[in-house]
Amino acid sequence: MDLFAPWHLIILLGAILLLFGGAKIPEMMGGIGKGIKEFKKSLKDETETPPETPKVAPKASNKKEPTKE
Repeated sequence: MDLFAPWHLIILLGAILLLFGGAKIPEMMGGIGKGIKEFKKSLKDETETPPETPKVAPKASNKKEPTKE
């Protein structure tokens, strides 16, 4: 027995159509599509220009090294 049989998807799509109506679904899908495009664009921008990390000089320590006598 499959977890998601084809008739499960048909019932789910029918319930979504009843809840939101035929006119609202294309608007929702358009919003989701725009969100996905923006997400992909931000990922692409991030990989092309990695953030620059400031180079910090090592701090001088006040500790004296033990001398061997």
